[in-house]
Amino acid sequence: MNWQPKGAHLIAGQWVSTQDSFASEPAYGPSHRFAVGTPALVDQAVNAAEAAYISYGWTTRAARAAFLNAIADEIEARAEAITAIGCQETGLPDGRLNGERGRTTGQLRLFAQHILVGDYLDRRHDPALPDRQPLPRPDLKMIQRPIGPVAVFGASNFPLAFSTAGGDTAAAFAAGCPVVVKGHSAHPGTSEIIAEAIEAARQSCGLPAGVFSLIQGGNRAVGQALVQHPLIRAVGFTGSLAGGRALFDLCAARPDPIPFFGELGSVNPMFLLPAAMRARGAAIAKGWAASLTMGAGQFCTNPGIAVIRVDQADALADATLAALTEVGDQVMLTEGIADAYAKGAARMAQAPGVRALLTQMCDRRRAKPHLYRVTGADWLANHALGEEVFGPLGLIVTATDDSEMQAIAQSLDGQLTATLHMDDADMTLAQRLLPTLERKAGRIVVNGYPTGVEVADAMVHGGPYPASTNFGATSVGTLSIRRFLRPICYQNTPDALLPEGFGKS
Repeated sequence: MNWQPKGAHLIAGQWVSTQDSFASEPAYGPSHRFAVGTPALVDQAVNAAEAAYISYGWTTRAARAAFLNAIADEIEARAEAITAIGCQETGLPDGRLNGERGRTTGQLRLFAQHILVGDYLDRRHDPALPDRQPLPRPDLKMIQRPIGPVAVFGASNFPLAFSTAGGDTAAAFAAGCPVVVKGHSAHPGTSEIIAEAIEAARQSCGLPAGVFSLIQGGNRAVGQALVQHPLIRAVGFTGSLAGGRALFDLCAARPDPIPFFGELGSVNPMFLLPAAMRARGAAIAKGWAASLTMGAGQFCTNPGIAVIRVDQADALADATLAALTEVGDQVMLTEGIADAYAKGAARMAQAPGVRALLTQMCDRRRAKPHLYRVTGADWLANHALGEEVFGPLGLIVTATDDSEMQAIAQSLDGQLTATLHMDDADMTLAQRLLPTLERKAGRIVVNGYPTGVEVADAMVHGGPYPASTNFGATSVGTLSIRRFLRPICYQNTPDALLPEGFGKS
C-alpha cells in the first residue's frame, strides 16, 4: 500500500486543512507537512460529537461491537503502511510497531466481545413492593450509561496502542461515547492513517459523522480549548506530569468540572529481597537491565528504581553494569525526549550522595543507558530522586536493613507498578512490605518485570497520584470502559423507555 499523508484534520467525516502547517520530524525518511489545529476546529468537532451522541449513545451493544471490530479490520488492512510511517516517525523497529498494532486491534476486539456479554453495565433491579409498610417501594432499575463526548490526547511513546485508536478511544467507543482526538505531533502521519481506518469503519457501519474527529498539531490553546469545551464530558491523557497536571487543573477549574483520566508517569520500584538475590541475583540483574532498556526505556512501566540490602548491592551493581554495557545506543521517539533524558541523567549525577556507575554521552536522538547508586538515607533526604527520568536510566537504592527498606517504600509517591523479587524465605519481609506497596501502586508484580501491560479483564494500569489522576480507574483492560459511563436509576419507568440492557436486545 503506497500511502501518502493528506496533512489535514478529520472533522466529522471531512478532511479539513488550515492556513498554518508544521513539519513532521521523523527519525528517518521524508518529512511531511500537516495542518495546525485551532480552537475553532475544536468547537466544530465537539459540536459534531454532541450531535452524534444523541444517536450513538443509544446504539445497541451489537452495533458498537461491530464498529470496534470494523476499526480493527481497517487497521489490519493498512498494516504495511502503518508500520512504514510509524517506524519513520518514531524510530521504533518494525517488530515493535507490528506488535503494538496487534495489541491495538486485539484490544478493540476484546472490548467488542466484552460489551456483548453486558456484565460491565452492572445492572441492578429492586422490584416494586407496593404492599410494604409503612411506605411502598417503587420499582428501581439501575444501569451504566455513556457520559457523552470524550477528548483523547495521543501519547508520544505508543503511536498506536495509546493514541488515535488506542485504549482511551476504544473504551469510549465501547461505552457509547463519541471521541475527539488531539493527535501527538511526534507521529502525525501515523495518527492520520489510523484516523482513515476509523473513518472507513464508521462509514461501513452507517454511524453519524461526528462519532470521531482528529485534530493535529496546534499550540497549548488547542488542548485548552478541547478540555474546557462545555460539551466535553471527560478527558483521557497519557503523557508528562507537567502537561497532564496543567490539563487536569483546567478540567477542575471549569464551571462544570469533569473527570480527567491522566496517566502521568512512574518510576516503578523493584524491591529485591535477600533470599531471592542469594538464589538468583545475577539473573535478576540481567532481567532488570533488559526491562530497563526495552524500547530505549520509553515505557511508562520502566523499572527505574531497584531497592536492595546494602550487603548485596555490589553484586547487583556489577551484574547490571555488565548487562547494560552490552546494550548499544537506541533511537528515542523525539529529539525533545532525548534532550530531556540527557538533562535528567545530568541532574541525577549531580544529586547529593548519588554515585555514577555508568554514564555515557548521548548523540542527539540516540540514547545510551545510565546507572547510578545511592544510599537509603540519601534517598529519603531527597524527594527529587523519586521523579521519573524517561529513558533507560536505573538507580540502585541501598537499604541498611529491613526497616529502612520499609521506610523507602513508605516514601514513594504513587506508582503504576511495584515489584517484589522474592523466594519463600522472603515471605515475612514481603508481607511487611505489601500493605505499603498496595497503597502506592495499581499493580503488584512478583518475580517479574513491569514492562509489558497485558490487555485483559483483570489488568490495572493506573495508581495513586502522580502515576495517574484517578486512582480508582485503569487505562488498560476492560475495566477502562467504566471510566466513560455513569449510573442512572430508572424509577417506575415503562419498559419502552428503558435503554438496552433491561429486556431489550
